[in-house]
Amino acid sequence: MITTLLVANRGEIARRVLRTCRALGIGTVAVYSDADAAAHAPHVHEADAAVRLPGNTPADTYLNGPALVAAAERAGADAVHPGYGFLSENAGFARDVRTAGLTWVGPPPQAIEDMGSKIRAKEIARRAGVPAAAAMAPDEVTTADLPVLIKASAGGGGRGMRIVRALDALPAEAGAACAEAAAAFGDPAVFCERYLERGRHIEVQLLADTHGTVWAVGERDCSLQRRHQKVVEESPAPGIPDELRERLHEAARRMAAAIGYTGAGTAEFLVDADGTPAFLEMNTRLQVEHPVTECVTGLDLVEWQLRIAEGEALPPEGPPSPRGHAIEARLYAEDPQHDWRPSGGTIEAFEIPGAAAEFGALTAHGIRVDSGAVAGSTIGVDYDPMLAKVIAWGAHRGDAARRLAAALARARLHGVGTNRDLLVRVLRHPAFHTGDVHTRFLTGAGADGQGPGALARPLADPATERLAALAAALADTAANRRAAHVLGGLPAAWRNLPSQPQVKRYRSGSGTEFEVAYRCTRDGRFQPADLDGVRVERAAPEEVVLEVDGVRRTFTVAAYGPDGPTCVDSPLGAVTLRPLSRFPEPGVDIAPGTLLAPMPGTVGRIAVAVGQPVSADQPLMWLEAMKMEHRITAPAAGTVTDLPVSPGQRVDAGAALAVVDADGSAADGSEEDRSGDAPAARRPDAHDSRAGGAVDLSSG
Repeated sequence: MITTLLVANRGEIARRVLRTCRALGIGTVAVYSDADAAAHAPHVHEADAAVRLPGNTPADTYLNGPALVAAAERAGADAVHPGYGFLSENAGFARDVRTAGLTWVGPPPQAIEDMGSKIRAKEIARRAGVPAAAAMAPDEVTTADLPVLIKASAGGGGRGMRIVRALDALPAEAGAACAEAAAAFGDPAVFCERYLERGRHIEVQLLADTHGTVWAVGERDCSLQRRHQKVVEESPAPGIPDELRERLHEAARRMAAAIGYTGAGTAEFLVDADGTPAFLEMNTRLQVEHPVTECVTGLDLVEWQLRIAEGEALPPEGPPSPRGHAIEARLYAEDPQHDWRPSGGTIEAFEIPGAAAEFGALTAHGIRVDSGAVAGSTIGVDYDPMLAKVIAWGAHRGDAARRLAAALARARLHGVGTNRDLLVRVLRHPAFHTGDVHTRFLTGAGADGQGPGALARPLADPATERLAALAAALADTAANRRAAHVLGGLPAAWRNLPSQPQVKRYRSGSGTEFEVAYRCTRDGRFQPADLDGVRVERAAPEEVVLEVDGVRRTFTVAAYGPDGPTCVDSPLGAVTLRPLSRFPEPGVDIAPGTLLAPMPGTVGRIAVAVGQPVSADQPLMWLEAMKMEHRITAPAAGTVTDLPVSPGQRVDAGAALAVVDADGSAADGSEEDRSGDAPAARRPDAHDSRAGGAVDLSSG
C-alpha cells in the first residue's frame, strides 16, 4: 500500500495527481524549482510537504533524477508518480526509483525503454502484427516518398520534427532536426516517415494490470494540432466506423501485451483518408488529454495508476462503455496570430465561469477545468506555455462543443495573451462540427483553407474594440470620481456649463489606436461625443452598460494600474487595451540592422559569426522559450557586424541579438518558429516605431 507519494512534476499534472491522492487518503510530496517558488506555483502549496530543487532550468530540477529520488527519501515518500513530460518516459529514472526501494507508478523500465525509441517501437509493432508507418533513413527517401516528416527517434513534443516536400531540401532539414533532437533529448537520431496531408491522429487509452489483463479504454481524436502538438482532443473519435475502432483497440492491446506493459499508457495511430491505420508510437505514461476519457467512462485514470502499482487487478467485466462525448481544449499562453509565439507575464485574472469540477469527475454534463496556473501566477520562459485544459462533457458531440466554446468565450483571462479566441472559432467552425478534422486543420489545409490567420483573429471586431475603449474610459472616470476626496458626490466629469469633451486614448491588442471623447450632461449622465447610436445606461469602475442601436450590452472592466492593461470583457469578445499617455516618452534609438529578442528566452544554437556574409532569411540563431525553438533570421542580405549574445545566455524581450549591416538600407526582419515562416512583429510601445531603421522583433 502506498502511504506517501512524491509527484516528480509540476503545474497542472502535479495538481491533478495530488487531487486523487487526497481523495484516496495518500500523503503527498511536491517538488519545486526556484522559478516555481518565485512564481508562487499552486502545486507547491497543495501538497502535504514540498522539497526544493535548487535551480531554474529543467535540467537542474525536474530532469534531475538523483535530486528527485533524494527528495522522496528525505520527505519519507514510499512511491513516485512521474506525471507526464520531464522524466516520465525515462527508463533510467524508473530503475533508480525502484533501486531506492520506492514504488514506481508507471510501467516496467524495460517497457519504457522498448518504446523510448520510435524506430525500435515500430519494429516491435510489426513483429506483434500491428500495422506501422515505415521508418526511413533520410538518405533512403526518394521523390516517390515525398512529402515526408522528419522525426526525432527519442522524445516528443514536436521537437526535431520537420515537413519536407522537396528532395533537395532534405539534407539541410535532416541536419537541423538532428541538432535540435540532440539538444532536446541527448540523442541525434532521426528518421523519416510518409507525411499525410489530411491524416487523423487517433490514440487508444490503455490500462494494464500486473495479472495479465489489458483494457483498451476507448479512443481519442487528437488531430487538431499546432507545431505537431495537440490543441483540441475528444472522445470518442468522431465519424470512425466500428470496424476501424475495434482494429485500433485490438492493435493497442497487442502492443501492450508485446512489451509486458502495466499501468496507464497510450498507443498512437495515424489514420489515412481511406481509413488505413498505422502505428506511430506509444506513450508510456498518462496523457495530457486523459480527462476526456475520464469524462465519458467515469474512470479516474490516476487512481487506477496507483491501484495497479499496488498490485490490484482490473475488474473482470472489462472497461465501461463511453457515455456521451467529451472535448478538451488546451489553453496556451501564446499568440496564434504571430506564429504561436509564447507570451509571459503575471496572470491577473483566471476565471472559467460555470466550471463544475476541477481535476475531478463531472457528475453531470458540464465543464471541468484542470489548471496549472491561478490568478497571481507568473508565466516564465522555462516551462511549457500551457495554462490549463478546459473540458466539456455533453450528451453528444455538438452539445460538448457548444458548452466548451461558451465557457471559453466567457472566461476572464487577464495579464497574458492566450489562444482562447482561436479555440472558440475552431469549436464553432462548420468543418469542425461535421467532423472534418485532420492534422493540417490549423495550418492552411482545413477550415476552408483559412489557416491560423483567419481562425486566430480576435472574436472582438473593430466596432467591439471601440465600444470597449469607451467602456474603459468611462470606468476610469468613474474610478477617479470614487477615489476623489473633494466633492465626491458629484457625477464623474460633471461640468456646470457646456465644455469640451473629455478625451482618453487607448491602443488595443491588434495595434489599433482609439481616441474616446465623451461629456457628462447636466443630469449626470455620460454622452459619447463621437459614437452615433450609443447611449450610456450606467458607468461604474467595474462595469459599464451601453445601449447600442437599441440593444443593451454589459462590459466588465478591470484596470491593472497606470502602467498595466485595461481588460474589457463582454459577450462580444474580450479586449485588452493599453492606456496611451497624453505626453508620450520619446522613442529609444536603436542601431540600424539590430535584431531584438521577440520574447524572453535562452539563446540556443548560433549559426553565424561576426564578419560573415548572410542572405535574406538565413537563420542566424535559435531562441528557446517555453519548450519551443524560434529561429531568428537575417532581415536582408548583408554582413553580420555584431553578435552580443552567446549560446546558453538568457535574454529579456527586446534584448539585442545580432546586427546585420544591409548596406545602409532600412531592413525589415523576421522571426519564425521551426514549423514555418513568420512575418516581422512590431514592438508593443506607444509609438510602434523602428528608430533608425532598426529591425524590431519584439513581441506584439
